[in-house]
Amino acid sequence: MSYRSSPVTAVSAPGKVLLTGGYLVLDRNYTGTVFALDARIHIIVQQLRKAPAERENTVLVRSPQFVDAVWEYGVQQCDDKGGIKLQQKGDGRRNPFVETSLNYALSYSSYIANSKNFGSLSVTILADTDYYSETAFSKISGLQSPGRFVNFGVPLHEAHKTGLGSSAALVTALTSALVTHRTTQPEDLNNTRDKLHNLAQAAHCAAQGKVGSGFDVAAAIYGSCLYRRFSPSILESLGDVGTPGFEERLFAIVEDIDPKHPWDTECLDFGMKLPRGMQMVLCDVECGSQTPSMVRKVLEWRKQNQQEADLLWTALQSNNERLCLELKQLVQTPDREIGTNFEDVRSLIQRSRNNLRSMTQKTGVPIEPKVQTELLDAISDLEGVIGGVVPGAGGYDAVAVLIHDQADVIHRLAEFFDGWESKVEDDFGGKIGNVRLLGVRHGSAGVQNETLDLYTGWV
Repeated sequence: MSYRSSPVTAVSAPGKVLLTGGYLVLDRNYTGTVFALDARIHIIVQQLRKAPAERENTVLVRSPQFVDAVWEYGVQQCDDKGGIKLQQKGDGRRNPFVETSLNYALSYSSYIANSKNFGSLSVTILADTDYYSETAFSKISGLQSPGRFVNFGVPLHEAHKTGLGSSAALVTALTSALVTHRTTQPEDLNNTRDKLHNLAQAAHCAAQGKVGSGFDVAAAIYGSCLYRRFSPSILESLGDVGTPGFEERLFAIVEDIDPKHPWDTECLDFGMKLPRGMQMVLCDVECGSQTPSMVRKVLEWRKQNQQEADLLWTALQSNNERLCLELKQLVQTPDREIGTNFEDVRSLIQRSRNNLRSMTQKTGVPIEPKVQTELLDAISDLEGVIGGVVPGAGGYDAVAVLIHDQADVIHRLAEFFDGWESKVEDDFGGKIGNVRLLGVRHGSAGVQNETLDLYTGWV
């Protein structure tokens, strides 16, 4: 194809850690404390001019950190206000999160711009390094050209995710970048944040085939916050892209003008920070979890054991609220002594873990399996470590650890992981590989515009 580049939009959105509220956030009666991270997914959208002989508009998507990660789509304008539907060209692997985000963002932005002639687009996706476990190739790549992004040297489907919420960050950044590129000035992004939230939630739920709790998308939009989920009924009447009236229904949901189903998400304490003297680090265990099947089993157990589950859920919620309040109070007293041991935080984290291990035992789901208990107990005994959890749905994803914000604590953890070897037989047959301290840290900001000099050599 012969394209010539013109205007460019760059947007990024953060990953997340659900420090407290795993499984609870699926129910509107409970909340979760979600922290945004400084690891981000970046989207660069370029307007491309077609050669005179090419009639069809095309969207070309590249993820240059991975082998053969290129998707080309033809643009189909559906009849009866069915929106914009992209058709993938060739027989390569589909990427439902990219495809659905494109469908939703282009359908919405075309409707509000009252124009379906948006031309051809090029989209580049870049991920900060810590979203994926190291590969032999990425180690060399990082040494040869140190910078924010590395070449992983493997196909995308072979890359192991570390569990930082890459799909929600991708959908949020991609839908936000496309809407911003087509309909607003970059500086307007903050003013459209609520609408971008609604659009990203709808697209992410459609891409994953179910209505999730949405805490990961909320963090990607708003940054760190105390989160209460939206009612699933909001999205029930949307239907599929291409069906008659889809773009009008999508518009009503994004703009929140349906009086029967208003958005009832609650995101409090936007930009929530950790107290002075405290930092969050994550440790990749090179294993990973199957979150959807875990969630299904936990919900089934809760349904069959409602009274017992309610007692456990209430205990977790109460403890989580106390932890959130303690962190908030510590932030609001900046003049306190830096050398505090954060003992109350440590105790509350331990109590939360006790409840999660009880949930593990009762549900038969590896929320905190034995190999993770062994690892977290050992980490928690290190000087300068406040406490750690298996965040979100639990399992074998990266663990989140609160520490004293000191270089020697980081060094102590890294040395500890170099020689770590699990000595217990796991209750669910899971195994932990190499444990690696990720470079990602707490970062409170949500979706934001970026400058193009960040992507030199990649775009």
